[in-house]
Amino acid sequence: MELKTPLYDAHVKAGGKIVEFGGYLLPVQYETGVIKEHMAVRTQAGLFDVSHMGEVLCEGKDALANLNQILTNDFTNMVDGQARYSPMCNEHGGTVDDLIVYKKSDEHYFIVVNAANKDKDYQWMLRHQFGEVTFKDVSSEYAQLALQGPKAMEILKKMTSEENIPEKYYHAVFDAEVAGIPCIVSKTGYTGEDGVELYLASEKAEEMWDTLLEAGKEEGLVPCGLGARDTLRMEAAMPLYGHEMNDDITPLETGLKFAVKMAKNDFIGKSALEEKGTPSIKRIGLKVTGRGIIREHQDVYAGDRKIGHTTSGTHCPYLGYPIAMALVDADSVEIGDTVEADVRGRRVAAEVVALPFYKREK
Repeated sequence: MELKTPLYDAHVKAGGKIVEFGGYLLPVQYETGVIKEHMAVRTQAGLFDVSHMGEVLCEGKDALANLNQILTNDFTNMVDGQARYSPMCNEHGGTVDDLIVYKKSDEHYFIVVNAANKDKDYQWMLRHQFGEVTFKDVSSEYAQLALQGPKAMEILKKMTSEENIPEKYYHAVFDAEVAGIPCIVSKTGYTGEDGVELYLASEKAEEMWDTLLEAGKEEGLVPCGLGARDTLRMEAAMPLYGHEMNDDITPLETGLKFAVKMAKNDFIGKSALEEKGTPSIKRIGLKVTGRGIIREHQDVYAGDRKIGHTTSGTHCPYLGYPIAMALVDADSVEIGDTVEADVRGRRVAAEVVALPFYKREK
């Protein structure tokens, strides 16, 4: 049975086209359409319902030791309010999921996991916990809204005071208030733009949603669906679980070396990653130069040699051309090389380009 986020009725009322995603009924787009929603986030601001994401509390004397064992990143030197991205590996080095950990205090961490993997992730944490620690799934208690775009902070400042807004990227204010509603304000996002993600009580979600949209009218704030969320993250070359990584693909193979701390004493999957050695595959960016759009699961060729397959692909509204990401043999191509993708029996040419495709000007 599909689940509904606390904002389901608001999406229907606003003309959202509802689809199933990660077990939830969510808007893929509104009447404005994906292109206008995408462009609003790149040039003004967009508001997303990401309440389908999962939240897990990790608490206790051994909370830090558990996180360092279960996840590939190192959480030892975090300050209160800091957030850190990390893959979570299985014993073979494959990726169980990727997630974000927030430190509230030495014995209190707040973990945000992907919607489709929420139950899998939670069970994985419970199976591997040790010592004095508790993991608690609190997903049903939280709604999550993402306010993203160059005008996002202007809108937020109308609704709250400076002390409720994190100064740095990947930091959060835990006991904040926006429009009088208690929430966690996190300077994070999945669009490649400036902005925040707000975590708040489920029953307050609709009030926050309406208040934000009203406050952002002058700045051109629009509600955005899953379609724009995907095209935006693709332009920013942000990996998506089930596409650029899965239970068989390691974080090192998909270019997440920055979040895998091999110098740590130990973590689940470390010995497997050591045994594998230098990754034999890598993630690359493709700018389509031929006619057509390259989607996921399409074979990639360098000349007559098949070198890998695409993991995500679409036409990107802001860039104005189609792009794709692919996993290919590590030694097969370099930036500037030309490859072809097999699109339903027809070869479509593309150039290997540096990632990310889009980077906002600071």
